[in-house]
Amino acid sequence: MSVIISPEEVAKHNKKDDVWLIIHGKVYDLTEFLPDHPGGQKIIMKYAGKDATKAFEPIHPPDIIQRFLSPKVCMGSVDLAKLSKVVVEETEEDKKVRLARENMPRLEEMYNSFDFETVARSVLKSDAWAYYSSGSDDEITMRENHSAFHRIWFRPRVMVNVKDVDTSTTMLGSRTSLPIYVTATALGKLGHPEGEVVLTKACKSRDIIQMIPTLASCSFDEIVTAAGPDQTQWLQLYVNSNREVSEKFVRHAESRGMKGLFITADAPQLGHREKDMRQKYIQEEPDEITRNSTAVVRDQGAARAISQFIDPSLCWDDIAWFKSITKMPILIKGIQTAEDAVLAARHGCKGVVLSNHGGRQLDFAPSAIEILAEVMEALKRENLDQGFEVYIDGGIRRGSDIFKAIALGATGVGIGRPFLYAMSSYGVEGVERLMGLFQDEFEMVMRFMGVTKIADIKPDMVDIRNIKDHFVSNPTDYLSKLAYEKMQPRHNSKL
Repeated sequence: MSVIISPEEVAKHNKKDDVWLIIHGKVYDLTEFLPDHPGGQKIIMKYAGKDATKAFEPIHPPDIIQRFLSPKVCMGSVDLAKLSKVVVEETEEDKKVRLARENMPRLEEMYNSFDFETVARSVLKSDAWAYYSSGSDDEITMRENHSAFHRIWFRPRVMVNVKDVDTSTTMLGSRTSLPIYVTATALGKLGHPEGEVVLTKACKSRDIIQMIPTLASCSFDEIVTAAGPDQTQWLQLYVNSNREVSEKFVRHAESRGMKGLFITADAPQLGHREKDMRQKYIQEEPDEITRNSTAVVRDQGAARAISQFIDPSLCWDDIAWFKSITKMPILIKGIQTAEDAVLAARHGCKGVVLSNHGGRQLDFAPSAIEILAEVMEALKRENLDQGFEVYIDGGIRRGSDIFKAIALGATGVGIGRPFLYAMSSYGVEGVERLMGLFQDEFEMVMRFMGVTKIADIKPDMVDIRNIKDHFVSNPTDYLSKLAYEKMQPRHNSKL
């Protein structure tokens, strides 16, 4: 029988050598775990003796404590009747977000992916927006991911019967209504209380493939259970330094019906995502943990807090081991050169995802669309292109972007941030609406280009002569803009 503990009793355990937290109505003693928490001690101490559910929920799947900590850490259940009497005052940011949601445009007024991003910017809390929207360093690669599509021009054909257009295709043996998939993105609950399950439901209704992230806010089983009986899902894997953990996860995923294993290879460490880091740090006041530390490590944002386990020793030799533990097709996600795409094929992978992690890792890494043509050429030159599927992600915002990728050889494209923004603003209906907009835009471009099915889309339909031209805008010089320029006189000089 569970022990019932009052909030007053929990509140007594609020010191470094005696730390209790309330999470989802359960009381946990995290004293011994405190030094090992991947997100640092500071965030746990902030909620010591209090209900931490609100902070815990967007970052962690609900079963993470049961999976990784001893049952002994659970001290009992909190007295919910007394806990409900604790009044949490609305902060200024809470009020701002609430008013923004109350005044959102109608869903029918969303005409493209950028509309959803604009609304999300106003309705997301600052930490959620910082995490979702941040790129590495000066965010040049993040911007270039979309800008590169602007350097590809069409060669439309006319006088073709395009009355009936079929946008469906096959990806890794599964039929889908559109050559796109919802790519893996972490921390869905930062944007919506149901998290990644929202994306699952929308994928089910629109017949779109979903890639399930390792770092989801929902548990893996929650996401899979929400799917339909014939719905196709793939697994994105961050390889754990403890390979037994990865093996257990992969085998379980296969038993639950995953149709593809996408191993992320571009994150041997986390990129320098300053927007996320700065937002996380300014939320917290320095405490005795950081003040008294001789080696101060600032809290570096949601991304770093959840990714300490990723194995930086992952290498090509590990592919053989993964092939020994699963029959799922294995693809490498995060390929950024033609040479590595060729290596993936030679190591027996079924495909690759050309990706720079949404511009969140190495700034000045090339955009996926920029290297797609040379990757396809290299694979053909080595006779490795047959049965080897190439996907890209990063920067896809229009149906025309999808067409350009398919024309240059991609089997399909992954889309991440736009669906997060649609989910955060309008939930399942928002994601469905955006998927419908992509469908309509892609179908329209196919008609204008004179094709009626995916197989008819060819490289000679696009002009990529300028694809390697980089016109990169310089980062804003804030020292000049915010200091020097403000000091200049605003009146007209009469010389």
